[in-house]
Amino acid sequence: MRRPKKHLSFGSLLTVMSEVFEGIPDSRQEGKIDYSLRDAMMCGFAMMFFQDPSMLQFQTRMKEEYNSCNLETIFGVKSIPSDTQIRDIIDTVNPENFDPIFKSYTARLQRGKHLEQYQLFPGLYAIPIDGSEYFSSNKIHCPGCLEKKHTNGTISYAHQILQAAIVHPGMRQVIPLMAEEIRNTDGNKKQDCEINAAKRLLRKIRTVHPQLGIIIIGDGLYSKQPAIDLMEMLRLHYILVAKEKDHKFMMEYLEERENQEKIYKKEFTDEKNRRHVYEWINDVPLFAFEFTVHVNFFRYRMIVTDENGKEKTTYKNSWVTDLEITEENIETMVKGGRARWKIENECFNNLKNQGYHIEHNYGHGSQHLSFNFLMLILLAFFFHQIFELTDRTFQAIREKSSRREMWNNFRSYIKLILFRDWEQLLKFAFSPARFDLRLDTS
Repeated sequence: MRRPKKHLSFGSLLTVMSEVFEGIPDSRQEGKIDYSLRDAMMCGFAMMFFQDPSMLQFQTRMKEEYNSCNLETIFGVKSIPSDTQIRDIIDTVNPENFDPIFKSYTARLQRGKHLEQYQLFPGLYAIPIDGSEYFSSNKIHCPGCLEKKHTNGTISYAHQILQAAIVHPGMRQVIPLMAEEIRNTDGNKKQDCEINAAKRLLRKIRTVHPQLGIIIIGDGLYSKQPAIDLMEMLRLHYILVAKEKDHKFMMEYLEERENQEKIYKKEFTDEKNRRHVYEWINDVPLFAFEFTVHVNFFRYRMIVTDENGKEKTTYKNSWVTDLEITEENIETMVKGGRARWKIENECFNNLKNQGYHIEHNYGHGSQHLSFNFLMLILLAFFFHQIFELTDRTFQAIREKSSRREMWNNFRSYIKLILFRDWEQLLKFAFSPARFDLRLDTS
């Protein structure tokens, strides 16, 4: 099995993370530090990497002789803090310290030309953004929690994120970018919200990736003048859902143009007897006021015919974009608009239902613990997505079993056997019956 390129190997990726962790300012008093901040962060990452659902059990196992050595040989951990110490240390870390890691990993994929296959149009990458809740409780809360007051007088607390990822309609893997926390801040009485988080995230994406050709894919929340103005200012292209109820003026304008036969139309029937109908028009005013932005509009319907000859629309949607729409690119435009679901299915669904335990409360803390654990999970997910794209051995192991079974096996192996490094663990997982640990010591 061919190894991934050196700059995308486990060791190289881990070195980037380790150097960032080592550079994080430590607010603890000198002389009272038994465990380094780097080791605490790396222990947290190792737990997320192996998809362990319990910090206490993970730490207990890792303090056994062979397991603690695995933490040292695979992750470079010199001294293992307790689960309580790990929480106390990670709670104090500013989440912005994670940003350089995401930037570096994306740049390495680009350097290895793995990003080329993600281009929706030449030089342009589809980046959907979407929000999700990952923590909710009626009792546990911190100053950053979002609050919801219920009619019965109770209050529930939650943490939410706005996530961005590079996706492609034909690719199963997604490239997660940094997440933005939807978080209340001290002194701000108004609840934070997704649109405010989006303003921060879009600026951050453009700052971190100043030359990347980007198409932001968003739902109807973003097809409004302020959000579009911000994207245009940041040199971000966009494909945004445009619902009829949110754009009555534009819909009336389109109806008038349709009556004048000024809307272009393309349709065909595929091999499954599904009829695909595409309609579009360029240069449409979004709203009625004088300085409204002008956009390009397109919509799509999928129609099936039952055995009785009756037609039924099984899917329909409409979008606005700043990209010129043509007969040659309309199908790709629709695929790009529909790719928004990938951040839900390929990102959030995997994080919630495929062993990453994103909604599990590993610890809440009083500052950043909840969100920092989420970021460690997201980095573990990023590692795994890179391996699925670049590592032949990992790909072969993944093909033989479900994701959940694969990581159950990995956790069993590190519990019983001492490995020199991640690559040796991979070789063993690929063919444990033929692998001789005694002979492979080079």
